[in-house]
Amino acid sequence: MSLKRVLRDVRACRICEGELPLGPRPVVQVASTARLLIVSQAPGSKVHRSGIPWDDASGDRLRDWLGLDRSTFFNDAKVAILPMGFCYPGAGKNGGDNPPRPECAPTWHERLLKHLPNRELTLLVGQYAHRYYLDAARKISMTEAVRTFSQYLPEFFPLPHPSWRSVIWMQKNPWFEEEVIPELRKAVRKLS
Repeated sequence: MSLKRVLRDVRACRICEGELPLGPRPVVQVASTARLLIVSQAPGSKVHRSGIPWDDASGDRLRDWLGLDRSTFFNDAKVAILPMGFCYPGAGKNGGDNPPRPECAPTWHERLLKHLPNRELTLLVGQYAHRYYLDAARKISMTEAVRTFSQYLPEFFPLPHPSWRSVIWMQKNPWFEEEVIPELRKAVRKLS
């Protein structure tokens, strides 16, 4: 099945429609030429409204971490973006969003990954992406996976989610900015 057909099917997906407070609006960015893949959590409410992945403050923080400008980041020929859940899952009780819907990744990821033959690096952003892709190799905590990122290279680069909570996390873990960010930017520059 062609990438065009898979993307049409993704955008028409209604598998978990009844569980989505704002209804389905799958948000993905995929082109077969992309060398960098970002596997993230799920769109927030602002991204749901715009339909543009990472079109929020978390996206600004992520682009800063990567050292990418907006035009490169949103160029699907270079960067593919595949959330664990393609639609906004609704607000959670703790001030953040609900977890990504569990139906998306098993239903769609493998079908889309087949169309990324040039993929050289996959950034795993947040604990849900870590759990799904690192599985048995996953460290006990998200922090430990990020701290030992080099163990997962060259295929994966685990990262925290760049939400407002990451600012607090980075204050507690200054090694992230000092050691991980420079290596992340170096890895991403090789693909630009």
